[in-house]
Amino acid sequence: MGEKAPTPRADGVGNALPWAVAGIALLAVIALAAGQRFGRGPASQAPVEPQPAGGARAPDISALSPSERAERLYDRIMGAAERGRVDSVRFFMPMALQAYEALGNLTVDQRYDLGRLAEVAGDASLASAQADTILRAQSGHLLGLVLASRAARLRGDVAAERRFLEQLAKGERAERQKQLPEYLLHQNDIDIALAEWRQRSTR
Repeated sequence: MGEKAPTPRADGVGNALPWAVAGIALLAVIALAAGQRFGRGPASQAPVEPQPAGGARAPDISALSPSERAERLYDRIMGAAERGRVDSVRFFMPMALQAYEALGNLTVDQRYDLGRLAEVAGDASLASAQADTILRAQSGHLLGLVLASRAARLRGDVAAERRFLEQLAKGERAERQKQLPEYLLHQNDIDIALAEWRQRSTR
């Protein structure tokens, strides 16, 4: 008997099967790679710098000296306070306090700046402490008197505020003649306090 002829495979399924398996495997590899790429998302990127509400970014102060770092934060906070950005003041205040603490022995100007920061943050105790320290060293120092009057106002002590402003007005001319650097730096603060005193004294 002759050999039977091989039975043909219907529609070429047997020939196509290896190619189908290979195609499925290729799709699986592509899907895996895409899933790993998109699954990482932002977590694979560098951490985002913390920001306060309103989108204000923390200043890059890593390359600054300790005193420059404190000054930069002072300017940032006071500017935010003038614009009414309370969230920014709260966000940067801990950094500023840490920067001033790192300075060690503060100059009169730095102590005044720290007191003003305490004022805008609503910390009457810290503002009073800085004013008292300045005035213990120099009883007629204009910035010490300005800061003491602001701290008294923050405490709600109207009598003390008036007393410090009166002392400021009496000693202003003699003190200005000393031409102290901090007087020139904060001339506007002194002028504002004197204007407040004149306005009150005329009532």
